[in-house]
Amino acid sequence: MNEFLQALKTQRWDDHRYYHHSRINQSLHLLSAVSFVVAYGLLFIDPALSALVAWLVSMCSRQAGHFFFEPRGYDHVNQATHEHKEEIKVGYNLRRKVVLMGLWAAAPVLLAADPSCFGLIVPGVGFAGWVHDVGLFWLALGVGGLLFRTVHLFFLKDVRTGLVWMTKILTDPFHDIWLYHRAPLALLRGELIDPMPHAQARHG
Repeated sequence: MNEFLQALKTQRWDDHRYYHHSRINQSLHLLSAVSFVVAYGLLFIDPALSALVAWLVSMCSRQAGHFFFEPRGYDHVNQATHEHKEEIKVGYNLRRKVVLMGLWAAAPVLLAADPSCFGLIVPGVGFAGWVHDVGLFWLALGVGGLLFRTVHLFFLKDVRTGLVWMTKILTDPFHDIWLYHRAPLALLRGELIDPMPHAQARHG
């Protein structure tokens, strides 16, 4: 258990220091984290609505931070190139995220063209039924994406790495609230990039 928790701590630390330099990205992760917690609560009440909140608010804000605001030049804090960080990324790097978000965007189009999804489901009635079906599709996509990468890591790395990553993903909303709750204030002060003195001290 101690080794598992240490590996979880390491994955969280690497994720923060490598991929969350932008204060805008951090602030968007805070928004994402809060909405994910809301989605977690809704999961027990209305799974389709939970998925709609998770994808439309949580995932869109989170991925926008990575795609549009996170610097992609040389990382002087960690002395690493963007290409190197993408290569060693444990979870979904930007290329994999493009595929995942492409599937997400295709779901509403698919269900509009074929409400039965090739006969796999009984279509909902009207627009509200279509929205509900989209939510369930997105829920399945989220669970599938999580399990796929977890099992993939079993083969790429080892079982523990995969399970640690899955644990990290599921608990990230709570950890991100604690980690980035001050990011909006730093952004209001005009600090666009986190100087990360803690990361520089560890690296040094």
